[in-house]
Amino acid sequence: MSEPGTSDAALMERALSVAERGRRTAPPNPWVGCVLVKHGVIVGEGFHVRPGEAHAEVAALQEAGDRARGATAYVTLEPCAHTHRTGPCADALIEAGISRVVAAVEDPDPHVRGSGFARLRDAGVDVTVGVGSEEVTDSLAPYLHHRRTGRAYCLAKVAMTLDGRISASADAPTPITGDASRADAHRLRAESQAIVIGSGTALADRPALTVRGVDNELTPPVRVLLDARARVPAEGPLFDTDLAPTLVLTRDGAVGGNAADAWRTAGAKVEGIASSTAGEGLDLEAVLSELGAHGVLQAMFEGGGRIHGALLAADLVDRLVVYVAPFFLGSGAVPAFASAGPATVDTKLELVSATELGDDVRLDYRRSVEAA
Repeated sequence: MSEPGTSDAALMERALSVAERGRRTAPPNPWVGCVLVKHGVIVGEGFHVRPGEAHAEVAALQEAGDRARGATAYVTLEPCAHTHRTGPCADALIEAGISRVVAAVEDPDPHVRGSGFARLRDAGVDVTVGVGSEEVTDSLAPYLHHRRTGRAYCLAKVAMTLDGRISASADAPTPITGDASRADAHRLRAESQAIVIGSGTALADRPALTVRGVDNELTPPVRVLLDARARVPAEGPLFDTDLAPTLVLTRDGAVGGNAADAWRTAGAKVEGIASSTAGEGLDLEAVLSELGAHGVLQAMFEGGGRIHGALLAADLVDRLVVYVAPFFLGSGAVPAFASAGPATVDTKLELVSATELGDDVRLDYRRSVEAA
């Protein structure tokens, strides 16, 4: 195999690039990469493809075979030390004769959380932790957040004009961004396990909320409708469950009503959520907790403006992606962050990147280190 850079940092970078190959298919498990190096040469590589299949370490060991003995393993996440659908990766590394393990971050999952490192050290394996931790932490942010909080990682996606508007009218959608931005947004959908909208967006847009133009091997993201007042009829693409599964979250008192019965008849799952104490709608923190309980690592919120504003006001946004198109709709159009309130003055988000996409610009923000 190819000869990599010789530094631990360079080899961890290689492991991270391997890990990213499982980003769309591994959830609700973490996307992990492992690179085995012996005498400066890569002898095995592996990544976790999907739940129930070999973890990254085992895949790399299988590729390396006998060459693994005496090698160093570069792995993006702490090797597990428990048996679930697969055996403990720490034991597999020990049995293969790995002499050193270099890991980027500890796994916060309560089934692991340091036990993998402890088992390796008890077996005499040299363990180094923290190499490439910043890059891996950024890559694994949805997984790490989910395991630490139990909540789905909140990705808010907005397509808006230069004057911060998302539609000319609340009753009908207005095309905002160009083809490059729309294709990019579908890639974000493919990296999410749930796509979330409110009832206003569902009524105005009648969206399908499917992933298009992206090769996504597994079950498509669940479409999640937040409808506290049971306003959305059980019809249209959103309730065509041949396209993708649909989950409706409504207030606790509405789960036994006529609208909920119609949603279920159409094939959707319906669950009750507590109402917000701050105003209309559902408790959005409870929504994220419920999605987390369903195994959703990243929930992509696509609108509308009231939900985005409420998420920001409640300080629940972990990542914000804004596509800005170079035109104006005027003060009478629908704002991107409606009724967000004064809490948005300090959103605790930091700009990560700005990317040109045709005539549009994509702005990426994430929760600041101080706020995390």
